[in-house]
Amino acid sequence: MKFFRKSRVRLAAATALGLLAATPSLAQEEAPARPAMWKIADKDTTIYLFGTIHILPEDTHWFAGPVKKAFDSSDLLVTETEIGSAESLQQLFIDKGMRSDGTTLRASLPAQERAAFEQALAGMGIPAEAFDRFEPWYAGLLLSLLPLKAAGYDKANGVETLIEARAAEKHKARKALETPEYQIELFDGMPLESQNRYLGEVLEQLPTLREDVAKVVTAWKTGRADELASLLNEDESDEAVRAAFITNRNKAWAQWLQARMAEPGTVFVAVGAGHLAGEGSVQDQLAKVGIKAKRVQ
Repeated sequence: MKFFRKSRVRLAAATALGLLAATPSLAQEEAPARPAMWKIADKDTTIYLFGTIHILPEDTHWFAGPVKKAFDSSDLLVTETEIGSAESLQQLFIDKGMRSDGTTLRASLPAQERAAFEQALAGMGIPAEAFDRFEPWYAGLLLSLLPLKAAGYDKANGVETLIEARAAEKHKARKALETPEYQIELFDGMPLESQNRYLGEVLEQLPTLREDVAKVVTAWKTGRADELASLLNEDESDEAVRAAFITNRNKAWAQWLQARMAEPGTVFVAVGAGHLAGEGSVQDQLAKVGIKAKRVQ
């Protein structure tokens, strides 16, 4: 299958784990990280663009040096979305992810896909009927989270969780570019054929998903933005999906940044790292209107 490649499985899993409830994680020693950060500025406005990872292993040390200095100097923190309570977010996912057509998920799958689905569930010790009430996209997300949670990846260790807590401590102003409802609708709004293909991709990638996400985290920690873009975005072969999940959002965020440059102050913008690297990135969209981003870490 080429509709949803490894990149989309990894990115969707990371996005979902960033929204869904956190679980206990495994402690491990990590070398200091230096993830990428950019800056756009004029005479009275400075905006830092920091690429985040929504999920990280415990003891990933990255909040230091230029990143800490930029954050501490900012008047406003801007993130993709403002995360509410775990319970309310889980309910949002369930409300959107439940089937309403009177059939079960397994009954809707072709015979070969159903067999692969049931085999994967059996291999994980999950009853065959566990996901029958769900739409394919939601089943795929839940399945992709299981090996990551087992490996110690956790929203509680993610970048947004830490900086939101620090922003609250310092009483910084906050703004969210999107709502959780909008982000969930990106998944729920996919055509059924696309959802089925996504579920199939998840099943294919489950055996290596932990290793694949580890590569993403390593690229992020070492500031290799081009490699990160390749891992997250460049395998996406469906232009409609790329537009919905990546390009259109980058354009909208660039428009907000352009407008914000007209106001004085210092802003720290923290959005998914895949949006700040590669072709069509936020920086590319800014360059089209004459705003150049400078790499500062």
